[in-house]
Amino acid sequence: MIPQQWVPPCGNQCNNKYSAFTQIPWRVFCKKGCSSEGDTWEECLEDCNLICYKDPVLKDQQWSAYIDRSPGVASYSAECFHACVCGCGYKFDVKKEKVDEVTPNRPPKPAPVEKPRPQPVEPIDLSEDMPGISA
Repeated sequence: MIPQQWVPPCGNQCNNKYSAFTQIPWRVFCKKGCSSEGDTWEECLEDCNLICYKDPVLKDQQWSAYIDRSPGVASYSAECFHACVCGCGYKFDVKKEKVDEVTPNRPPKPAPVEKPRPQPVEPIDLSEDMPGISA
């Protein structure tokens, strides 16, 4: 058996796409898409949402999201989701264009509220108050 046959074709595609050393985490999530238990493209995408985004582990206990094993940081969750969707695309032979169009079914984060800048204080002209002597 040659090395290319050690991994299923879907896993090989993930290995090729995320081959750089710094991309190992995304390769893992791509393979999670490949091995998703969903029987359809839509079910696989739902699995990616569950894998990549933090949700409360205990029902009605928002704090329990901190013990979820998802990436956590918003940019990492988005990257995880994209890698997982790539795996789903490989698994179900979905065209790259359609894979690239997929977005997570998460509500967008609210825009950050801009705090008003403090108004600059006018400088006090001390030359009138101080005599012109130096020490």
